[in-house]
Amino acid sequence: MARKQALGRGLEALIPAGPEIRPGVLELPIDLIERNPRQPRSQFAESELEDLTESIRQHGIIQPLLVIASDDGYQLIAGERRLLAAKRAGLSVVPAIMREASAQTSLELALVENLQRSDLNPLEAAEGYRQLIEDFELTHDEVAARLGKSRSSVTNSMRLLRLSAALRKALEAGKISEGHARALLALPLAQEQASALRVIVSRDLNVRQAEQLVRQMGQDPEPRTKIKVDDPQIKDLARRLEEALGTKVDLRRTKRGGQVIIHFYSDEELNAIADRLLGEE
Repeated sequence: MARKQALGRGLEALIPAGPEIRPGVLELPIDLIERNPRQPRSQFAESELEDLTESIRQHGIIQPLLVIASDDGYQLIAGERRLLAAKRAGLSVVPAIMREASAQTSLELALVENLQRSDLNPLEAAEGYRQLIEDFELTHDEVAARLGKSRSSVTNSMRLLRLSAALRKALEAGKISEGHARALLALPLAQEQASALRVIVSRDLNVRQAEQLVRQMGQDPEPRTKIKVDDPQIKDLARRLEEALGTKVDLRRTKRGGQVIIHFYSDEELNAIADRLLGEE
């Protein structure tokens, strides 16, 4: 339990806050510093990196990196963006402060530092929470306390890890927000989620409208003779119809043929669909 108490002291006692902490700063070869394998942030805005790179070219690194010793040199605890920008700027050495810490404690600190300070996207934050919970046997309450967040925000964030690949891609690309994504999780089937996603994007629905759409889709009765969704030609046809009409489309077989069912969720949407079908847009 001492491990958790040490983490609970807060980052202020462990991570330097600014350039005034110059005593004890080392100049380390940049090639000997390896990234932390548990860095939750996987994407950095190119414009931010370019700005930081130019600043480092002009003024150097103001705030030292935080590292621990590793078998092959040093491992980064804090300063991921600074390290990447320093490499772009062509620096051969960087200022760093070395801490004494066990491997496990240092990894905990790296995760907490990044989750507190970095502008993580929702999926990166959720993955960071998952690592803290699974790798270090922390509860949702403990993670929330260490990060100064509510338990519900941690739990809701981790629900995003259940998103399908298509929804994850849309969230990472900024096509939908975290609120949209959580609303779509209420739909049990990946096909339903994908259909709702196309409607949300094509109609530019806000979160409240997306939640209403999901509730309405959840009220639809299960078709008795729905076409098998594992037929790639049928799935592709349904997708193309949904993209063309901007709404959910079901294809169902009957004894004498089949049905094409086009869903709408407001009079305005019905009129828009009719205009598209009649070529009157």
